[in-house]
This record gives sequence, structure tokens and C-alpha cells, in this order.
Amino acid sequence: MSGEFDELRGRLEAISEELADLAIARLRDSIDAGGSELPIDERRLTRARRAVEKAAGLLREPDDF
Repeated sequence: MSGEFDELRGRLEAISEELADLAIARLRDSIDAGGSELPIDERRLTRARRAVEKAAGLLREPDDF
């Protein structure tokens, strides 16, 4: 059963990487602008990345049924 989720899990992992890249870009922009606090966008992107990683992890687990 888990084989049917491989493609979906792969897409989620790619989305997670994109979110991480966006968060890093926001941090760089903030640093370049002389900011001393984390940008709100970065926090939201990081939370979204963690949620996507959790979903991908759930699809990696063997079926409990």
C-alpha cells in the first residue's frame, strides 16, 4: 500500500524544500535590510514546512490496518 503514496510523498518533500528556500530568502532579505528580528513571513513559512514534512512522514509510515 505505501508504494502508492511514493509520488505524493515525493511532491510533498519537494514542496517542503521550496518552503525552506523561501524562508531562507526572507531571512537573507531581512539581514540585508539591517533587520534584527525574524520576519513574520519566515515564521509562517517554517510552520508550513513543518506541517508538510509531517504529512510526508505520515505517508512514509507502514499501514496500521
